[in-house]
Amino acid sequence: MIVSSTSTALDRLRREVLAANLDIVARGLVLYTFGNASGIDRANNLVVIKPSGVPYEKLQAEDLPVFTIDGKHVDGEFKPSSDLATHLHLYREFPGIGGVVHTHSEYATAWAQAGRAIPAYGTTHADYFHGPVPVTAPLSDEEIEGEYVLNTGIAITRIFSGRDPLATPAALVAGHAPFVWGRTPHEAAHNAVVLESVARMAFLTVTLNQACEGVSQGLLDRHYFRKHGAKATYGQ
Repeated sequence: MIVSSTSTALDRLRREVLAANLDIVARGLVLYTFGNASGIDRANNLVVIKPSGVPYEKLQAEDLPVFTIDGKHVDGEFKPSSDLATHLHLYREFPGIGGVVHTHSEYATAWAQAGRAIPAYGTTHADYFHGPVPVTAPLSDEEIEGEYVLNTGIAITRIFSGRDPLATPAALVAGHAPFVWGRTPHEAAHNAVVLESVARMAFLTVTLNQACEGVSQGLLDRHYFRKHGAKATYGQ
């Protein structure tokens, strides 16, 4: 049974996650139902995620199922997104994040399918990602045939060993597509939109100049830390 205070928090989180799901559709990142967004209530370790196969135009906040961070179903009549285990693993391993978005957006997915990280070619990239957006190693046959969705999450967290996941809030799963996160579901959706734009610009950049080495470390740091550092001034 969900107590009233928890129920109020879940109602709010469901609305936030619904908004994030609708946002990635409105921004053109999702074809049909090829995408999902989730959010977590850290106080109660409860995760809300898009239900599987429900058309976005019919989606209501109360339709979004709720699970514990360990995967126990708590509320909601619909089945969760098939990517639930990946989302849950990211929440367990990245305690600073509050929202996760997965899409098959065209340009970011193209980099993932090519098995290539997205280099930091310019300051737009540097404003959001402090370095290349990394790509995972391909999953082994054993990982694919086993707990595939969980192993997808493990592949992501493996490449962030010793790194701050909020400094580069995205990863490309080799042969698959991007997963993006943020401190809130809204921020995760925002970062997913920016990632797709950055991926498109990177594709155009490398098409025009294959020898492009990208921004210097100094320019990367200048743009990233003016927006995210302790003394951030961007937008102040």
